[in-house]
This record gives sequence, C-alpha cells and structure tokens, in this order.
Amino acid sequence: MQTIRIKSITGAVPRYAHPGDAGFDLSAASTVAVPAHGHVTVGTGIAAEIPQGFVGLVFPRSGLGCKHGIALRNCVGVIDSGYRGEIKVTLTNDTDEPFEVYAGDRICQMVIVPHEQCSFVVVDELEDTERGHKGYGSTGIQGDAR
Repeated sequence: MQTIRIKSITGAVPRYAHPGDAGFDLSAASTVAVPAHGHVTVGTGIAAEIPQGFVGLVFPRSGLGCKHGIALRNCVGVIDSGYRGEIKVTLTNDTDEPFEVYAGDRICQMVIVPHEQCSFVVVDELEDTERGHKGYGSTGIQGDAR
C-alpha cells in the first residue's frame, strides 16, 4: 500500500467510501454556487505529496453528473508528483438552474496510479495494424460497423 502525505488546509482528510474502492473522495473547502450553464473553481482544502512515479487522476463523481448535471470542466484532472499546492477542481453545471456546493460536500474523486515517462523516436513510418488509421466510430455502435 502506497502512503500519500497530505497537508490539510481545512482539516479535511480524503477517504475511501468503501473497502477496495479505486478512488477516494475529495470535498469542497468552501460553499460556492455553480451558475447555470457556467463553471466555478473550488478548492478541496488539501495538498498532497504524490510519490515520484505516480500521478493523481481526478475524476467526477457519477452521482453529481447523473443526478445534478455537475461535472469536471476538464473531464479528468492530472496532479503531478511535483505539485504541492492545494488541489482545486473546476465544476461545470450543464443545467438551467444554479447548483449550490456546500463546504464538506464530496465533489470529485482521485485515483493514484503508477506511470512511466517515455522517450520518443521520430520515424518516417509506423508499423501497420489491422485497425490502421480508422478512428472515431470505426467499430460501429452495435457490432455491425454501421
């Protein structure tokens, strides 16, 4: 088990909701209104010391998206191991009504994942594959490539 050192600015401590969960919840450090069809940046009240070779990936909470139309503006946030500032997220509201976020509300989740940095080699051609250059929609929607 990896240990993540945190600095709690507001006294909040991230936690896993259930044993075996990949993501731990981060909460709002202050009360803010997310305007209808707008966005607002919210602090989580914590800074983290993510070990070298790992990254914190910040994801939206499904309940906020499905039930309230609230998502992360950049879809997935990346917290690099060298960052030591407060973790903040930008919430976006896809509804016609403002949404109130209260201090202590769980607003996103973070997963700590190992990663590698790569070296890059410029080549004239790439190896061919069965898929090749086929991109968006190349497999269809019902297995029939329509």
